[in-house]
Amino acid sequence: MLYAIYCIDRAHAGSLRTDTRPAHVDYLKSQSDKIVLAGATLTDDGGTMTGSMIIISVPDRAAAETFSANDPFTAAGLFSSVAIHRMRKAFWGPEIGDAAE
Repeated sequence: MLYAIYCIDRAHAGSLRTDTRPAHVDYLKSQSDKIVLAGATLTDDGGTMTGSMIIISVPDRAAAETFSANDPFTAAGLFSSVAIHRMRKAFWGPEIGDAAE
C-alpha cells in the first residue's frame, strides 16, 4: 500500500533541520526498499526548506506510522505537523520526475 507522509517544519527550525539532516538521509538510505519518492518541500523561490514529503510502499498504516516515527527529523521535533494518508497510484510518470529540477 502507498502512504504519503506530509510534514511541515516548525517555525525557525532551519538549524535543527541542518543539524539533523545527515542522520535523516542515512535513515532514508536504510529504508530505500520502501521509498517511492522523498524530498523537501520548498518555498516558491526554492530557497528555503519548509517540510518534507515522502511516499512509501508498506503493508499497512502501522508500518507507515513506524516509518515516520523513526525518522530522525521526527524524533528531533523538527515538524509542527505530520499527516499520513493512504493513497492510490492513479498516474505514474517516473520519466517526468527524473527530468524535474
